[in-house]
Amino acid sequence: MNVNKKTVKDVDVNGKTCLVRVDFNVPIKDGVITDTTRIEGALPTIEYLRERGAKVILCSHLGRPKGEVNLKYTLKPAAVKLGEYLKAQVTFAADSIGAAAKKAIADAKPGDVVLLENLRFYKEEEANDKEFCRALSEGIDVYVNDAFGTAHRAHASTAGIVQYGFVKTAVSGFLIEKELKFMGGALDNPKRPFVAILGGAKVSDKIGVINNLLEKVDTLIIGGAMAYTFLKAQGKNVGASLCENDKLDLARELIAKAEAKKVKFLLPIDNKIADAFANDANQKITGGDGDIPDGWQGLDIGPKTIELFSGAIKTAKTVVWNGPMGVFEFENFAAGTKAVAEALSKTDAITIIGGGDSAAAVTQLGYADKMSHISTGGGASLEFLEGLELPGVACLNDR
Repeated sequence: MNVNKKTVKDVDVNGKTCLVRVDFNVPIKDGVITDTTRIEGALPTIEYLRERGAKVILCSHLGRPKGEVNLKYTLKPAAVKLGEYLKAQVTFAADSIGAAAKKAIADAKPGDVVLLENLRFYKEEEANDKEFCRALSEGIDVYVNDAFGTAHRAHASTAGIVQYGFVKTAVSGFLIEKELKFMGGALDNPKRPFVAILGGAKVSDKIGVINNLLEKVDTLIIGGAMAYTFLKAQGKNVGASLCENDKLDLARELIAKAEAKKVKFLLPIDNKIADAFANDANQKITGGDGDIPDGWQGLDIGPKTIELFSGAIKTAKTVVWNGPMGVFEFENFAAGTKAVAEALSKTDAITIIGGGDSAAAVTQLGYADKMSHISTGGGASLEFLEGLELPGVACLNDR
């Protein structure tokens, strides 16, 4: 996938009507937004367009209303919150392609901001319906995608209106530009040594990512529950740990591929284990052979492994991290994830956090400002790391 895409800086937006796909899929409780990170992330692109005399028409999804109007998922609170940030009136249109949307767009003047109602109140949005795309693109001069979190979806608002040819000028906003710069740079031309750290529960979720990274990295670190499938494939006893027994042959193939590519493949050499899946379970560290006794399960990496993984991070020049090292939500089994986050905060390498739980971990631990880049898309980040084409990026004009 070509990641050298035009951005809002490459086009004249003065007097133009710009449809900006943002990611305002924010958590809302009792009508109050509990985390405004995604709205804040969209501000640079919105401000840039306003300052240059564009009409800024924002569209987004929120939650899973399943193609029906459900006011539990209204974007109105996002319009109010955005207005507070911009210190300006944000017009909220009560639909996304109907009379209210058309009137709001027609009435808007250069520098005005309009937020359309939840796109997913129409089932045609996710179905990438051609007529829905036509209606959404009516009166639009420039399409701007700044929602990396949905860029792996071929929906009407993320790709369809460009793919069907309804809008010819299609560029990225600053958020997507940053994602492509850091993640694309790491995959295409990394500073070496290049270290990737993968955690999480299942090998099956990350087969494509592991395969793609083995072509690019110098060291691949595997933690989290997926490590136990690899350890069992090497003949270790993993006790009652989460393990994909149907993926043992695949695990051996991936280990062999790493060897053939001369990639260091690091697995845990000791584990913090428990006699139950609970924070207050009995716990201990596995012995020198790394085997986990029957009836016990690995819930985190052990101190020797923390040392091993931290050492690899220390010598790296580029690090990509996706997935926790243990059951991070249990305080007693969060040490491995915390240690990786801390090691990343202390290195001068380019550090890229691939969304999801890893992003939550570095943010919770107060290390967010020490990272070069924290991705805004969990699923999109994984597919990007896997080398797959993202429809919401592929549709944008090439430089």
